Amino acid sequence: MTDSAAAFYEALRDEIETVLIGKTDLVEHLTLSLLSDGHVLMEGVPGVAKTTVANLFARATGLDVNRVQMTPDLMPADITGTHVYNQTTGEFTLQKGPVFGNVVVADEINRTTPKTQSALLEAMQERTVTVQGETLALPEPFFVVATQNPIEMEGTFELPVAQRDRFQLKLDVGLPTREEERRLLARFDSNPDLGPQDVTQVVTHDDLAAARADAANVYIDERVVDYILDIVAATRNSADVDHGVSPRGALALQRTSKARAAVDGRDYVIPDDVKALAVPALNHRLVLSTDAEISDVSSVAVIEDVLDSVTPPGAEDVRPNAA
Repeated sequence: MTDSAAAFYEALRDEIETVLIGKTDLVEHLTLSLLSDGHVLMEGVPGVAKTTVANLFARATGLDVNRVQMTPDLMPADITGTHVYNQTTGEFTLQKGPVFGNVVVADEINRTTPKTQSALLEAMQERTVTVQGETLALPEPFFVVATQNPIEMEGTFELPVAQRDRFQLKLDVGLPTREEERRLLARFDSNPDLGPQDVTQVVTHDDLAAARADAANVYIDERVVDYILDIVAATRNSADVDHGVSPRGALALQRTSKARAAVDGRDYVIPDDVKALAVPALNHRLVLSTDAEISDVSSVAVIEDVLDSVTPPGAEDVRPNAA
C-alpha cells in the first residue's frame, strides 16, 4: 500500500482551508465518499457554507462540476436532459442535462418534488441515465453532493426513503465555534471577495485513481466485519426503529471505514474507523417508530445507543496476520 490516499486528502484539505475555516471534518467525509464511490447529503441551516464546501471541493479536485438549484417547478428533464429539434439538420439531438458532470451539486434538494428527486435515483445507483428510452453512461467519477435545509418545512418535500438510502453519508453541518467565526470574520475582512475561484486544482485524475486503489486494498479483519454486522443488526432490533439499516448501509459503512483507514495511512481497518463513521453512514437510513418520533428520539441518538451496546474487537486483534 502507498500513501496516495493520505496525500490526496491532505492536499485537498490544505487548499480548501485557504478559503474556509473549521470545515475539516466535512472535507474529510467528502474525500472518504469520493474514494469509496459514494454520494453525500449535507444538512444544515442557511449560511453555514454547505454549497461553498461542495464547490471548493470540486474545484480542488479539478473535476467538472454542475450545480442545480432545486425548485418546486424543476422537471426531471431539467436534470437528465432531453432531445431538442435542430432546425438546421431537421433532426432531434440530445441536449444533456447537468447530471452529466463529475460532481453534481444538488442545492436544496428537498425543495423540488419527489418526481424530480427520483431523476437522480438511476444516476446515483447505476451510473447511467435514461433519456426518452436511450440509456447513457455518466462520466467517471460521478459524485452527487446534495444539500438541504432542516428548519424550513413550507414548500419542501421530504426525501423518500429510497432516495435517502442512496446517499452514502449524511453530514450535519453545524455552526462554527466562536474562535473559528472570529478567524472567519478577520479573513473575509481582509479579502471580501475570497471564494471558490481562489482555489486551484491540487490533485489529478491519476491521483484520484491511486487513492481509490489504496482504499480498496485496505485489509478488513473478519472481527471488524462482525462488528459492522452487529451494529446493523442492533438497528433492526431496536424498539425505536420500524426499519433498520439496509444491506446497502452495511456496505457503505465498510467502504468508508476502509477509506478512512487509507486516509489515515493505515492498510487495515480498526474499530475506531467504524465508530467514527457509524452516525454519518447510517443515521439517515433508519425509519423510526411512531412512539420514537412522538418522544423526539433522533436517529443519531439511536445509532449512538447502538454503539454503546455493541462491544468492538480489540484494535490489536484486527491487524493483518494478528495472532
